[in-house]
Amino acid sequence: MANTFAALRAAAMRGAAARATEADYVAAAARIGSGSRELHAVITVESSGAGFYADGRCKMLFEPHVFYRNLAGAQQAQAVKVGLAYPKWGTKPYPKDSYPRLLQAMQINETAALMACSWGLTQILGENQKACGYATPQEMVAAMAAGEAAQLDATVALMAGKGLASALKAHNWAAVAKGWNGAQYAKNRYDTKLAAAYKANAKAPTVSPAPLVAKGKAAAPLPAVAPMGLGQLLAGFFARLTAPAPAAA
Repeated sequence: MANTFAALRAAAMRGAAARATEADYVAAAARIGSGSRELHAVITVESSGAGFYADGRCKMLFEPHVFYRNLAGAQQAQAVKVGLAYPKWGTKPYPKDSYPRLLQAMQINETAALMACSWGLTQILGENQKACGYATPQEMVAAMAAGEAAQLDATVALMAGKGLASALKAHNWAAVAKGWNGAQYAKNRYDTKLAAAYKANAKAPTVSPAPLVAKGKAAAPLPAVAPMGLGQLLAGFFARLTAPAPAAA
């Protein structure tokens, strides 16, 4: 592929970062017999509706416990020694930016490091590269860094592989949550977050952006955008809506 991982790494992990259109969402959802709003709900919960940070890097979370299970011998011991790997999830809090840890982990084992990260719109673990249609995690990450359309393709491929298509279409949020987030999904109310995100997006009206005004003259109003545009505009609202409740004292 043109956008190789070597090129991505040389560019400080910044790819083309192309945003998906609503047509991309519709096409991806159709491949698993679902609607785009169902897909938007999962993406709202996983990434607040965007697959990239403002600086153009793909959204990513480095998981030390996953790095640990993909290493062995001296490499595993080295990663543990420098604090990049441990056997149990939740051992230590995550930093705000996972990229410094990823780059450090790649010095130990590039493939294992990429497999230990959750990537893009739906935070797909690099371990799932084959189920998403890629031969290596390097290929998957390079494609995801290029644009959200590839992230959507990977999402529906993995959902199909996990047998979640019918649950998503039926709005069986508990089944979707268990298959996508794991057996402990109820601890962070993942299923109720999905339901709330879908309800909020399903009721959202179409919004027209303000017309652009050139210096000295007014431009013609832009056409109304599809619901996807609103989902992006309301990403902050969805994030607050689906935030976990404060822990009990």
